[in-house]
Amino acid sequence: MRNVPLSELDATPRPVLAIGTDYAPGTLLETHSHRRAQFLYGATGLMEVGTHDGAWVVPPHSGVWIPANKPHRVRMVGVSTRSLYIEPAEVPRTGTQCEVLKVSPLLRHLLMEAIDVPAVYDRRGRDGALMALLLHEVARAETQPFFAPLPRDPRLVALCTAFLYQPRVHDSPRDWASKLYQSERTFSRFFRAETGMAFGDWRQQACLLAALTRLAGGQSVTAVALELGYDSPSAFSTMFRKRLGRPPSEFIEP
Repeated sequence: MRNVPLSELDATPRPVLAIGTDYAPGTLLETHSHRRAQFLYGATGLMEVGTHDGAWVVPPHSGVWIPANKPHRVRMVGVSTRSLYIEPAEVPRTGTQCEVLKVSPLLRHLLMEAIDVPAVYDRRGRDGALMALLLHEVARAETQPFFAPLPRDPRLVALCTAFLYQPRVHDSPRDWASKLYQSERTFSRFFRAETGMAFGDWRQQACLLAALTRLAGGQSVTAVALELGYDSPSAFSTMFRKRLGRPPSEFIEP
C-alpha cells in the first residue's frame, strides 16, 4: 500500500501493516503518536527523529523503531519511506525508547516487497509468512549509535536543544556551567546524572548527528568540518571514522 494514511487502516485486524509514503524534501511531521508501534525505514534520504528524551538521525541503510504511543516528530530530507505498523501485542522489541536499527539486505528486500501486500492479507499464506519474517528480522536488527539523549531538567534541556541545532565541537563545559550558575565540577556531575553521558561525549555525539544531516544535504566534508568548529577536515574525518568505521566521504552514498 502506498501513500495511504494510517488512520484509514489502523483498525484492520492484522498484526502488521506495511505502507510506503513519499515525502518532499524538508517535510516536518509535527509531534504525534501511533497506537501501533512503528518501524520507519527511509528507502532514500535521511530522517531526523525527536522525542522528549532524545534525538536520533536515521541515515541510509537504517530505520528507526518507534514504540507504540511514543510521541515523536520527524523531519524528512528527501525521503521515500517504508513503514511497518505493528499491534502492541505483537511487537518484536521491548524497549521504551526509539532506536536506530541497521537494515540488512534481507530486511530491506522484505520491506520493499511488503508494501505490495494488501491490508487484509491471508495470515496463513505467503503474505502472512512475509510479515512474520519481517518481525523476526526487526527483532534481530543491530542498534546503531545515532542517538543523543536529552535531560529532563528544563534549564539543561534548553541548552542541549539549542546545541543540537547549532553544534560546535569546542563548546566549553565551563561556559555551560556558568549559564546554570554552577561550578564546572558540579555541572559535570549534573550533566552525567541527567543524560547518562559525560559532557564531552555528548557534545561529540551531537556533532556527529549534525554532520550526518549536513552531509546528506549535499555539503562537502570541508564545509561540515568548519561549520562544526573542527580545526581541520582531517580532524573531523578522524572522529567520524573512529565512531562509524568509515570516512565521511563514503558514508552518504550518491
